[in-house]
Amino acid sequence: MTEKEYNKCVDLYADNLFRFIVKNLDHTEDARDVVQNAFEILWKHCIDVPFEKAKSYLFTVAYHNMIDHVRKVKRITLVDEFKEDTKISEQKINDARKVLEKALDKLTDVQRSLILLKDYEGYSYEEIGEIMQLNPSQVKVYLHRARLHLKQYLVKIENVI
Repeated sequence: MTEKEYNKCVDLYADNLFRFIVKNLDHTEDARDVVQNAFEILWKHCIDVPFEKAKSYLFTVAYHNMIDHVRKVKRITLVDEFKEDTKISEQKINDARKVLEKALDKLTDVQRSLILLKDYEGYSYEEIGEIMQLNPSQVKVYLHRARLHLKQYLVKIENVI
């Protein structure tokens, strides 16, 4: 691609590219940065990119830059939110314990006993089988089902909050 063809690309595609990016980002200055970066990359690779492929190349590069920008903004936002939430109150810890206790209360007596023996006390499957008069394969199956019930309870936001 020659310099004239590059300038023609700027004239032909800059507005369309900007509209595409600004509709996705909803931020004019960020969209301008993304579009400018796309044209800069096109300029760096103008020898490799034929004029006929310039439009698709620009939109591809701009799209990937936009995705990178969105990820970067999300990461910055999450880091800022994490810094604000670094103070953990004792009440939140008590709430987590209460949620776990409620979840355990939803289980049957056998399931609750299995969870407590295996996950809290650390007994082996054989030891649990002896304690509860089950064979090790029954212990594994019942324990798996109990964990599934716990998971189903704990993933529901209304149960945790």
